Amino acid sequence: MHGKRILLIIGGGIAAYKSLDLIRRLRERGATVRCVLTEGGAQFVTPLSVSALSEQPVYTDLFSLKDETEMGHIRLSREADVVLVCPATADLLARMAAGLAGDLASTLLLATDKPVLAVPAMNVRMWQHPATRRNVARLREDGIAILDPAEGPMACGEFGPGRLPEVPDIVNWVAARLEEAPRPLSGTKILVTAGPTHEPIDPVRYIANRSSGKQGYALAEALARLGASVTLVSGPTHLPTPPGVTRVNVETAREMAAACQQALPVDAAVCVAAVADWRVEASDQKIKKDAGGTPQLTFLENPDILATLSQAAENRPRLVVGFAAETENVIPHAQAKIARKGCDWIVANDVSPAAGVMGGERNAVHLITSTGVETWPEAAKADVAQKLAERIAHALAESR
Repeated sequence: MHGKRILLIIGGGIAAYKSLDLIRRLRERGATVRCVLTEGGAQFVTPLSVSALSEQPVYTDLFSLKDETEMGHIRLSREADVVLVCPATADLLARMAAGLAGDLASTLLLATDKPVLAVPAMNVRMWQHPATRRNVARLREDGIAILDPAEGPMACGEFGPGRLPEVPDIVNWVAARLEEAPRPLSGTKILVTAGPTHEPIDPVRYIANRSSGKQGYALAEALARLGASVTLVSGPTHLPTPPGVTRVNVETAREMAAACQQALPVDAAVCVAAVADWRVEASDQKIKKDAGGTPQLTFLENPDILATLSQAAENRPRLVVGFAAETENVIPHAQAKIARKGCDWIVANDVSPAAGVMGGERNAVHLITSTGVETWPEAAKADVAQKLAERIAHALAESR
């Protein structure tokens, strides 16, 4: 959804309050959202709240001299990749089916040449009424995509189909509709590692690090959106599996190494996981504090997953990307790592406590390749993931 332009028409129903969360989540996925607030919609949410979340002007009046001067309704209907009606009330669906153009929303819907998506929400009796069923059937015949409402309790006290689907489900549905066009990574297989590893000391203790897995999960999702078949080998995290991604759960570095080998062959491997460099000879029983003195732990070196993938004689991916989490001399350390491991790219970042990257929502990285160093500005991890996914797509296309 990164870079997509969505025109959101907010209808007048109690479900309109969910449009605020919808705007936020669409923007989190990288979309630009412009909003048209109907007269009914303005009874439930204010133009100020919609504008604050979208960071765009809110359009309400077909005959606004200011809006028509700065952004005419025809231009507004054309400068979008998709028009999303949410919530789509029974009245708004009827206007759409009849081809009316009596207000800004219905005029835009009649004037647009872009795909139109509608998410109905209304009382169960209204949804099941023959007139609504006829209107929905007509709209589908006209090429408008409609997400059927969910079933459940309603604000009016009744129960049945008519509830607005959950906002994440709406976002995923919109993303799927936008992705029906050919995608640059279609037909490719990509391996992504993410999260920390846990190296046991005894049955109840382990060595770990502060990696949350967020950057790796965001990258796996971005690659899948571009059409790749993604295998995500994940250490322990609390994150949900990204849509369209095959997830393999592991705990230790040795388990992660084995899972990566199992996933081969792939076109690209991106090692985002913060893999423990060492493990200890774990005790079969809990080490007791009263055993006398401080326990002596014997450290053993873990397998080097990035080097193994980079230096493989067989099944080496066409592109191997490593991550370098550093606390000082970020670029020199990363340049030494790319030479030592034999990978194609290194994505380096500062993970010192002051940076707030470990477990945070934002990242600032340096992309190190054979052609030099690119320093990317700080951005949300989802945006960093999207930019890196697009670069990977470009590199794989060139290597063909």
